[in-house]
Amino acid sequence: MIIVGDIGNTETKICFVNSKKKILKKINIKTKNINFNTLKKSIKISNLNKDKFKKCLFSSVVPKSFKFIKIFFKNVYKINCYELKKLPLKSLVTIRVNKKQIGSDRLANAISLSNSRLNYIILDFGTATTFDVLVKNVYHGGVIAPGVNLSLKTLIDKATLIPNLNLKKTNKVIGKNTIFAVRSGFFWGYTGLIDNIIGLIKKETKKTFKIVLTGGYAHLFKNALNTKVIVNKDITINGLIKATKLIKSK
Repeated sequence: MIIVGDIGNTETKICFVNSKKKILKKINIKTKNINFNTLKKSIKISNLNKDKFKKCLFSSVVPKSFKFIKIFFKNVYKINCYELKKLPLKSLVTIRVNKKQIGSDRLANAISLSNSRLNYIILDFGTATTFDVLVKNVYHGGVIAPGVNLSLKTLIDKATLIPNLNLKKTNKVIGKNTIFAVRSGFFWGYTGLIDNIIGLIKKETKKTFKIVLTGGYAHLFKNALNTKVIVNKDITINGLIKATKLIKSK
């Protein structure tokens, strides 16, 4: 049994996975709230057989939080936790960029789809909106755009007359009130941004791609784009599970 997790700027996901690669338990914690008590409470240690856990692997873009989690699992589960970029990834994916400059979550996404003859653009709606380009088994880098939630929160914080709101698809573009106008701007604005960047990547590489969406807003945009897409909400976790074979069992 293994522990895998993704530590993002906003949210941390931790999954407990059996030998058949089935996720037995999944928890979500606000990254800023990570401490011993929240981890202990969320994981409910008493319900898990800690003697069965053999491997622990995380992707992290928040080094301080990973350091704390590493200590927690070492003390509680007596298991060493590894960070994805510290592993020898060459056997899983060829990386054509400076690995230090790429978020571990993005590499995990690429690893999840590696060993395929297909080309992929992986679009992840997180704190940032990222596009990653995988040509067969080679990771070529990508694009980082402002995150949907981050942009919305900034607008609400800075514009006094814009109320708190959640984003929804709008069938029309022209808004008759503030809330509709903001929803329209974000929905159609990001739809245009996504379509344009995908088109530019295809033009620059002169290749065709399958498009995979993941992250919080994947389902909002999946039917709005000019190209057919696949939604895979567990792509990061699946990449981490795949990469655990690089770790020797304790």
